[in-house]
Formats: sequence, structure tokens, C-alpha cells
Amino acid sequence: MAKRKRGHHDEVRDYSLGDTVARLKEEAHAENNPTPAPVVEDDSGEWITIGAPKKKRRSQDLENGLERSPVHEARLDRRQSQSSDSQSDGKEKSHDKPEDANVGRATPHINPFAPTEITTGSRPVNPFATKRKDGEENATTHKIAGSSSAVQDEPTKEQREREERRKERKVDRNYPAIEHSNHARLQSKLKIQDLQALVLYLLADGNAPQWVSVRHRMNIRQVVVLMVPGLELGMFNGEIPLEESSQPSKPIHEVAQATSDAAPTAADEKHIKPKRLHISPDDYYPASLRPDRLPQALKPLADIFPHVWPINGTGDHRNNQYQKVHSPIHTLLTSQIPKTKEEKQMKKNTNHKGPLPQNTKDWENKRTPVTEYLASLIDQSDNEYAVHPAWFATPEAKEAARRSRKAAKQTSKDGWVDTNVARLEDGDVPDEEIEQGSVTAGRRILTVDCEMCKSEHDEFVLTRVSLVDWDGSVVLDKLVKPDVAIKDYLTQYSGITAAMLQDVKTTLADIQKELLEILTPRTVLVGHSLNSDLNALKLTHPFLIDTAMIYPHARGPPYKQSLKFLAQRYLSSEIQKGNKGHDSVEDALSCLALVKQKCERGPRWGSNETNAESIFKRLGRSIRPKSNSGSRTGAVVDWGDPSRGHGGQAHVAIGCKSDADIVEGIESAVRGQAEGKDGATEKVDFIWSRFRELELVRGWWEDARSADYEVIRQSALKRLGHGLGEDEDVELAGVALGEAVSRTVAHIVQVYESLPRCTAFIVYSGTGDPREIHRLTAMRQQHQREYQTKNWDNLSVKWTDTEVQALSRACQRAREGLGFVVVK
Repeated sequence: MAKRKRGHHDEVRDYSLGDTVARLKEEAHAENNPTPAPVVEDDSGEWITIGAPKKKRRSQDLENGLERSPVHEARLDRRQSQSSDSQSDGKEKSHDKPEDANVGRATPHINPFAPTEITTGSRPVNPFATKRKDGEENATTHKIAGSSSAVQDEPTKEQREREERRKERKVDRNYPAIEHSNHARLQSKLKIQDLQALVLYLLADGNAPQWVSVRHRMNIRQVVVLMVPGLELGMFNGEIPLEESSQPSKPIHEVAQATSDAAPTAADEKHIKPKRLHISPDDYYPASLRPDRLPQALKPLADIFPHVWPINGTGDHRNNQYQKVHSPIHTLLTSQIPKTKEEKQMKKNTNHKGPLPQNTKDWENKRTPVTEYLASLIDQSDNEYAVHPAWFATPEAKEAARRSRKAAKQTSKDGWVDTNVARLEDGDVPDEEIEQGSVTAGRRILTVDCEMCKSEHDEFVLTRVSLVDWDGSVVLDKLVKPDVAIKDYLTQYSGITAAMLQDVKTTLADIQKELLEILTPRTVLVGHSLNSDLNALKLTHPFLIDTAMIYPHARGPPYKQSLKFLAQRYLSSEIQKGNKGHDSVEDALSCLALVKQKCERGPRWGSNETNAESIFKRLGRSIRPKSNSGSRTGAVVDWGDPSRGHGGQAHVAIGCKSDADIVEGIESAVRGQAEGKDGATEKVDFIWSRFRELELVRGWWEDARSADYEVIRQSALKRLGHGLGEDEDVELAGVALGEAVSRTVAHIVQVYESLPRCTAFIVYSGTGDPREIHRLTAMRQQHQREYQTKNWDNLSVKWTDTEVQALSRACQRAREGLGFVVVK
């Protein structure tokens, strides 16, 4: 681009940019260097300026001797010292730029960012390096003159500290937090599954929770979950006193009226009932922990957690009557298997009807003999079976069973028959006769299915019976002519029509005679809701397998899943389609396939655990952030030997004998100092642990008292000052209970203090007092055992609606718990 240069004369000439720079350099070189400056070849990585002339205005400023900045002065000094070899140290340096011998040729320049002190024979070091205290320059990397190799120095303590501070500032800018969301609209109390969902969201592939706000979850490094049985919401709202109250307390308004306007005295203050947290039984939302409204034993929790959450456990119920409370350990450590993409797409498909096929991707088979699924005496009684006499060993029991069947019109006079089995032992097969690896265990497996029609007396009568062997071959398939007139053939279900039975002469007695010849003591009868088929056949047999029982309903008894549902879900087959009715042979084959699948998959197949897995297994499928191959790992720190139970699938299992040991175990686990199953120490991302001393001193420890656990239990009671016998219970209240709670809270504080930063800390109590549930459950079991052999008047324990209601209330009380959530 052409430039116009105006001088002091009227004549105006055009100069190019290159001409201008060349002219300026010639003038500067002529004044400062009478002899041509030698060209220095750069072979050591110096900076070289190639054809980079400065701007015209800057060149004019240099000529006119205008004021220059200190940085500009330093650069000119370094350039002149490089171009003048004969210049002495004391000689004043020129401010003009050195001139090359040829304009446009590469001009060697020393790095302008290098220090001004240049030592002969050495290269300038990095000017941005940290200075040591003694003034010696500490370059991270530097080059030796004439050599291209670099020497790496170790970072100093100051550098390491500066890097740590930089990382901490970065973490502070994106520090994680779990907070109560003011926009949350809770419809019910939280459940333990919600805590599990939060853990899976923080560490794995779980969905975001709606009840809390999680910020910067990717910066949460570890999650520690601590279960503390014995803590109750009543301790926070004053229903369960933890402090001494020798005299009955009065509300504050009564004291104010008594003292009028005068200030209350010290004696009056003893009567003032202290304010506690307001926690309503029907409130779904958390309560803020205010130290001034907490007992002294609970105040340290307010320094750690912002809220206390009411949390409910899960249980089985029917018609809003609870019968069982699920384990809070199993509930949190057992995760539902997430649906695959195919299952999600199938769920969205409007053309798909019925259940989704069972996912077997993460299932581990456990081959089991068919005899493991035989219905017990209690199972048969609970499902309204007519029990075979072989189940009763004593004459008294046989007589009681006979009277019971007589009352139900299930005797031989009513057309009933019993198979030829004198004792249950007759069905046992010697080991030498059992083929190795056989799931049939030497038994003959026959699947039966019947079709019924409705008689004129509104009773179901047999019209077709089908019997299928283990290999799928049909052993028996016949139509049956009822002895009574048929009111409704139920063709849409039974598939039977009047024309089909017109020429049939086979009676129920003929079928019974034939079955008595087929069924031996080593025969196992299989069916779906088999009691209905046996009632239609008027037959009893001791060895039965009911697929409605081994594939239980998710809501528990008395609900049962239909055979069509089970075939769709576990066999991926469609049966009982159309309006032509059921096919008894097809139903029998489907039932047989379900039993075979159960034997191959294992006892837990088809139960509620079919779609569930250990949370440690699910975490193992998640990759740890900033790691290409490292997967999430977990640890269990619990009393006794957790590796034999819920810690079996954890990478680290630490057994303890006290809450103090639990604190140490958690600290070693979070710091990666605990040994895994392979004997090596490894870092863990998720830790589940449990304190037990509080529930122990409150008498809530209701575990099966095996020998090793009983030794630990008695030793802990003695250490805590409760030297009781094996069968004695403990019950604390008031100050004694407050001291026990204070010890447990102190251990919670110790766990919190041992956690590294950015660690999520979750505490939950599990369930409430379980003792009443255990007492009533034992009563019901004893009643069921005696009911099979004794008359109602001779029963030592009678289970009535009163006990049913009491059990439901006990379960609902035991479901109530609490929880805390925070990020350190």
C-alpha cells in the first residue's frame, strides 16, 4: 500500500512502506556503526524478526528522540548490546535501533522478554520463572547454550501450594450443594427409595430428584449413607423427652398468667415447657433445625444439617391394612434395574398390550431342583387347598384334619379322593437314583389344567382335563360329562359347548380312577391356581407346585398374577387369545415352561427381585468422572461380618463391633485406605454404614441371634453398662435416653468431620420400634400352625380381626422415620 510522506518542503512524494523502513534503518546504522554489523546466525532458538518493519510514526519518534517507555528502553538496550561486540560494560548504550547489512534480510534479535542481564556464554532464562528467596532464578525449564535438550526441575513448595489454591478457588466457584427446593410440591412423605434415587443420581444414571435442588453434582466426589436406628421424630418435637423433667411442665402462657407482668423467676423457668420443632404427623415438608428448639443431645446436628426430613419406610398392605414392613437396609441397597431402550420404546408403542418381557441382561442364573418349589402345609392352607392326610403324622392331627374337611364337604362321601401316599417320606428318591444335575430330582412332573362350566347350582363342574408330562407330551386329555345340568358353559373362557359334550360318557369318577393310577408318591402335580383344578377334580395330593405362588404378585397375597400375564412377561408368548375360549393343553404347556424357567433361573426369579439388583452392581456399570476405565465402587461398614449379607456384592466390607469402630471404618474407606476383596486398597465412591448402639440400648435389636452376633451383642451391652441376660429387654427414657442419643450424635459429628470436602452425607433412621410387629407376627405364625391340628376352642393363640388391626397400627408406626442430607 502506497504511503504519502509530507516534509518541510512543498514538494510531496510518494514512498512505499518498504522504502520508508529501509531509509530509516540506513540513517540509524550510519550514525551508530561506522563499520557494517556482522550477521549473527541463530542456531539456538533465538527470536528472529523477518521483514517486520515498525510503523512510520514510531520510526519518526525514534529519530526525533521522543520519550520512550521503560520497556522500550530495555528492548533497545538488548538489541544494541547484541550488535556491538566492542562495547564495554561502562559505556552508555544508544537508544537507536541497530541496522542490518541488507534491508529485508532476516535480522537476528534476542528474545525481548528475556532479562537484561546477559552472561557471556549462557542463554537467557525464562523471565516468568519464580524467584527463589536467595535471588537465584528457578526456571521450570531452561536451555543450555548450544544444546537442544531440556531439563525439567521439580516444582517448589510454593508452586505446589499455589496450584492447590488455584484448584480450591475453582472448586469454590462451582461448589456442590443439596438444598431443599422452595418450589418443590410434595404430595406425600419421602420414602427410603427417594434417598436411594438421590444416591443413584449423584453417582450413577439415576433421574434428578424433585424434592431437593442439587447444584454442581459432578463435583460431588463421594456419598456416605449412615443408618441410625433408634432416632425418632418425637425426639425433635418433644414427644419423646431426652432431658430431666422432675415436675410436670406448664405451657408458657400459663406461667405468664401466673406471674402477671413480673419477670419469671428461676423456679418458674423450671415449669416453662421449652419450645420444640413443630413437626406435624401429616406434614410432608422438612423442618429447619434451630438449635434453640432442640434438646441438648441433638443440638450438634443443627451445626451440620439444615433440615430434618420425615421419611416413611415401605411395607405390604391390603385394603389399607399393613401386614409387613420391608427392611430399610434392603430397600436402600437394592435398586430397580433401569429399563432398556427397547423396553422404553415398547412401553410407548400403543399397539403393544400387556406386560413388558422380562429383562434378563443383568440376571445371574442359579439352577435349582424342582423340589425346592413344593408348596408347604402352610402355603396350601393359606391358598385354600384341601390338604392331603399324609401331611399329618399323629392320630390327633389326622382327626382334626378329617373334621375340618367334613365341615368343608371334602370327604369321600362328597365324592373326594386322596392319592395313594401314606407318608411324605414315600416321595423321597434315593440319591443313587437321581441323575447328576437333574432338576427333576428323580420325580415325575405332571402339569394339569382343567376347564369348568357352571352348574344349575352355581357351582363349577369339571368338563375337560389335560395332563402334560415333563417333556411336553400329552398324558391325558379328555372331556367330562357332569352329573348335574349345566347352566352356563362359559364358552368364552372354557371353550366348551353343548355340542362337544353331547356324546361324552366319561364321568368325574372315571377321571379320578385314572388319575389314582397315574399319580404315585413320586409324582409332583403342577398347575396355575392349582387349588381350583383340584377342587374341580375333587382330588388331594401332597406334592404340589403352584405357579401363582412361585411367581407372586407384586402386591402380595391374596393377589395373584394370571397365567396369561406370566406367559407374556416371562415366556414372550400369547395364550388365551380370541373368544373361542382357553385351550387346557396350551395352558398346561405354558405352566410347565414357567416351572422349567424357574428351575433354571433360581428361586428369586419371578419375585419382586427379578427387576432389582444390588446398588453396588449398578454403580459398577457407571464410569467415574475424569477416568476412562475406572468404574464406581462401594463399601459396607457394619457390625458383624457384612460380607455374608448385604455387603456381599460391595468391593469393600468392613466388620465392626462398636459405633467407634464404624467411625474408623468410614474414615479409612473414604480415604481409600480400606482393603478390598482382592486384598488391595482402593478408592470407593459410595459407603453405606450403620450405628447400632442406640437401637441396642433401646431394646430394638431383633436380629436372629446367631452365636457370633450374640457375643457381639452381649459385649456391647456390657460396655455400655447394661449387663443383661440373653432374653431380657432394655428400655431407656428421660436422661438415660438423652445420654445414649448424645453418644450417637457425637459419633455422627465425628463421621462428618472425617469426610473430605465435596462429600454428600445422608443419615436416615430406617424404621421405628419393630418390637410390636415381631410379637404379633409370631402370634400369627403360631396360630396358623395350631389351626391345622386343633379345634378353635383348643387354640392357645387366636388370630382375630382385633390382632389384624393391631398389626396394621404397629406397622404404620414402625414405618415412620427421619433423614438428613448435606454436602460437606
